[in-house]
Amino acid sequence: MQQQEFDMKKVLPIGIGIAALIIILISWNSMTTTIKSGEGGVLFELLGDGVNTETTYGEGFHFILPWNTMFIYEVRQQEQGEKMTVLSSNGLEISVDVSIWYQPSYAELGKLHQEKGQNYLNTVVKPAIRSATRSVIGRYTPEQIYSSKRDAIQSEIFEETRDLLISQYVQINEVLVRDIILPPTLKMAIENKLKQEQESLEYEFKLEKATKEAQRIEIDALGKANANRILSASLTDKILTEKGIEATLKLAQSPNTKVVVVGSGKNGLPIILGDQK
Repeated sequence: MQQQEFDMKKVLPIGIGIAALIIILISWNSMTTTIKSGEGGVLFELLGDGVNTETTYGEGFHFILPWNTMFIYEVRQQEQGEKMTVLSSNGLEISVDVSIWYQPSYAELGKLHQEKGQNYLNTVVKPAIRSATRSVIGRYTPEQIYSSKRDAIQSEIFEETRDLLISQYVQINEVLVRDIILPPTLKMAIENKLKQEQESLEYEFKLEKATKEAQRIEIDALGKANANRILSASLTDKILTEKGIEATLKLAQSPNTKVVVVGSGKNGLPIILGDQK
């Protein structure tokens, strides 16, 4: 009898250990979780307060109690494209293709899970980008959208989407307007109008250039006329005589010139008859 009690004392701990090991092996998948690169985890504590909104679990291997559940989220930047038909300020339909770069707020991942859930893309992000796009496009005419306001539209859609999602635990990094499609007849009418405006600007430029050139020529001619008038007024008989004498002396001093001066010409200037070989 004592031998049996002794054997039971030895076997019982072994049996308990084996049973515990079996339970651990069976429950291993529910007791451990691996969070991959670019992911974050939110823990649901069944016997606690439910979703743990204070802690976001990072990448790596984690032990959890078997009755708790870890929800995994992609926390890297993601892209979502949206094609929609919206109305311009004058009620015309315009097709818009936009793309949004977004990611969940890492520090508030628990609140996102608790309030929005894992389907937050469809329940929060898409409605926000659609609403912002319709609101912004509705402020502009098709001519503005097609010609000069595309960058402004993209910036405004980004700002409005960001404002809508900032309280929804979602971070918006960028909004891109990839394409704006107008009805063919409207597009052709706008292109013709823009072409006419461009031709008008070119004509005005040429006309302004020609006007400035004419003004330049007139100013140049007026300047020359004034210079000639001043010069004529300053050329007295004495100055002309002096200039003539200076020129004659220079000519006489030239080694290559032989001249004969006979008498005097008008105003006392010498007369140059020619050279002798």
